[in-house]
Amino acid sequence: MPIITWRDANGSKTSIEVDPGANLMRAAVAAGIDGIYGDCGGALACATCHVVPDAAWAERVGPAGVMEDEMLDMVEGQRMPTSRLSCQLQARDDLEGLILDVPVAS
Repeated sequence: MPIITWRDANGSKTSIEVDPGANLMRAAVAAGIDGIYGDCGGALACATCHVVPDAAWAERVGPAGVMEDEMLDMVEGQRMPTSRLSCQLQARDDLEGLILDVPVAS
C-alpha cells in the first residue's frame, strides 16, 4: 500500500497508507485531513478537494483532464499550474511517498 502525505499551509504533514486504486479524496476525508472536504462526494462538482502535488511528483501524477481543469478555475485558494482535485486521483504503487499540498482557501 502506498503511503501518501498531505501537507498543510503550516508545513504539518499527515501520512496515511492508501489501498491501490482507492480515491485520494475519500481517503483524505476518512482520515480527517483538514482542508479536504469533498462536498460533492467525488462527482467533480465542487473543487473542495483541491491539492497541489509537490513539484517532484507533478509529472508522475499527471495533468488535470478537461472537466477537472474547468472545476479548478473555481477553487477558493490560489490555483497553481499543477493543481489537481484529489477526487480525480487514485492511489497507485508508483505514487509511494507522494506529497500533496493542501492550499489555504482565501
